[in-house]
Amino acid sequence: MDLTLLRTFVTVHRAGSFTRAAALLGLSQPAVTSQIRTLERQLGRPLFLRQARGVTPTTIGDELAHRAAPHLDALVEIAGTGPDEREGLRTLHVAGPPEFTSARLLPALTPLIAQGLAVRASLPVNAEETLDGLAAGHHDLAVATGRPRGGLFTATPLCDEEHVLVAAPRWATRLSPDVLREGAVVLEQLPVVEVHESLPFVARYWAAVFESKPAATATVIAPDLRAVKESAASGAGLAVLPRYLCEEDLEHGRLVALLDPPVPPLRTYFLVVRTGTLALPHIARAHEWLLRAAGDW
Repeated sequence: MDLTLLRTFVTVHRAGSFTRAAALLGLSQPAVTSQIRTLERQLGRPLFLRQARGVTPTTIGDELAHRAAPHLDALVEIAGTGPDEREGLRTLHVAGPPEFTSARLLPALTPLIAQGLAVRASLPVNAEETLDGLAAGHHDLAVATGRPRGGLFTATPLCDEEHVLVAAPRWATRLSPDVLREGAVVLEQLPVVEVHESLPFVARYWAAVFESKPAATATVIAPDLRAVKESAASGAGLAVLPRYLCEEDLEHGRLVALLDPPVPPLRTYFLVVRTGTLALPHIARAHEWLLRAAGDW
């Protein structure tokens, strides 16, 4: 059986779509369709059911994928192994949000370096770019702020991130407890620092705590939460930040938490790999290590 046909089949099975599989393989959609039809003729059985949105594997398709995918992944890994890796140094390619990767992911992987692991980190600008890079094989492991759909990825909850409404002390002294309980009033009295014009962090916080949408525009936009934190600490305005990122600033008084809601807003991070790649020892080891480390976060 032609390994090229099997590789195309496994990619379609994981992607759940001929179109997405074609993009991942660098082929045209008609070429992918033709290869799948050739494989189905060779086997004498249909492998996928065509639907309005993508394809669903038949029972035979699921069985073939279960049997073939681990072996294909191993062959790809062997073909992609460089000289240093054959000598025992394995390289792990990771990707995730810049702030989380810097503050959590990379420090947690440091002990594995002494065990023969090399790390290459990418900091994509958004979640879509992160998952596209993972699907294309540019990354081995990624951290995402949402659980991806479909069979292409395997996602495991990693940790929860608490969001905190913060500002410099000079702003906090101007707001009474009664005013702080009125979210709309807060935004009328303080400028806002955010990562995007759509106010993703502030909007999520307002929906969870005040059950409303913030009626505001940002005064400062910086597409990195570390820059948002520094702007807020310098007095530029209020911001919503992950607690892990601003904990030290809160302890030293550079920032003040404006509210302490009974149920703080949370966002879950997921550890994501391509389905089947946890069979590769260096990815499995890093995956297990990060899940263990996250217990202390």
